[in-house]
Amino acid sequence: MVVIMKNGFTPEQLQEAIQAMKAGGVKVNISKGSETTVLGAEGSAANIDQELLEQLPGVEKVMRVTEPYKKANRKYHPDDTLIDLGSGTMVGGKKLAVIAGPCSVESEEQITGIARSVKADGAAALRGGAFKPRTSPYSFQGLECEGLKLLQKAKEATGLPIVTEIMGTEYIELFEECVDVIQVGARNMQNFDLLKKLGRMTTKPILLKRGLSATIEEWLMAAEYIMAGGNQKIILCERGIRTFETYTRNTLDLSAVLAVKSLSHLPVVVDPSHACGRAWMVERMAMAAVAAGADGLIIEVHNDPKNALCDGAQSITPDQFKDVMDKLAAIAPCVGREV
Repeated sequence: MVVIMKNGFTPEQLQEAIQAMKAGGVKVNISKGSETTVLGAEGSAANIDQELLEQLPGVEKVMRVTEPYKKANRKYHPDDTLIDLGSGTMVGGKKLAVIAGPCSVESEEQITGIARSVKADGAAALRGGAFKPRTSPYSFQGLECEGLKLLQKAKEATGLPIVTEIMGTEYIELFEECVDVIQVGARNMQNFDLLKKLGRMTTKPILLKRGLSATIEEWLMAAEYIMAGGNQKIILCERGIRTFETYTRNTLDLSAVLAVKSLSHLPVVVDPSHACGRAWMVERMAMAAVAAGADGLIIEVHNDPKNALCDGAQSITPDQFKDVMDKLAAIAPCVGREV
């Protein structure tokens, strides 16, 4: 249940509405937007007298919410949420946030060189895998803790905030110390123990990738797990879903961007690299994502894709990344955005 207050309500009227909701056995979340103040009921609203609420002088409207996700729901929070990546660069506003870097950290020279290049071309943050979940146990698994150290060196050299993937709950304290944005990968989207602990144990922004076969509701419910624990800083990432098609690595579901922006206040970024698995598709899919309303992009950039230790086929070069950014700068104003 959500209660929408009238314009010009008094503090006394607000408290009267809150007390009426609490009398029904729920906790009350207050969301103050630019134009609207919304009271959200946390818990079962079955015992709340809706007719009584609607008659209170400061109340404009009362709505029952059927969706199982509450904190992530736009009905509870009408205004878009803005999230700081760690450098003052916001995700969710007019300016597109582009996160770029290699699939995996391979050496100090590699990660620092790429960081300098993507920053020069307008990247807002540096992505790079220190820990790599791979389908095969014999594939490169990342440099792990050494990789985190190299990411920190790249940050020292460029000032770019770090976005990297966490593998389990045992790494939360380490990531709290040295990572700016904690990425939860597609395979961990429904690792509920990890989601709950990220909600309770850190206030760092969480970039939550959509699972390989997850519905939009399941994706939003995964965000709800983190938010229910106390961490409200969630960035949703559409990275393609598994379908019967085999030509591309996954099927990029740009309709999900529109759907989620309608259902939720959380910002949405798109990963065209993992979605397609083919470097030559990245530029056009990035442009399409911006046209569809994405708040940002996460793009894999490697200085030597042919010899990359991980996902070279989907990685673009620094020169190609510059071309992508130039194209985005041209298309963004058409949809009310800027790069």
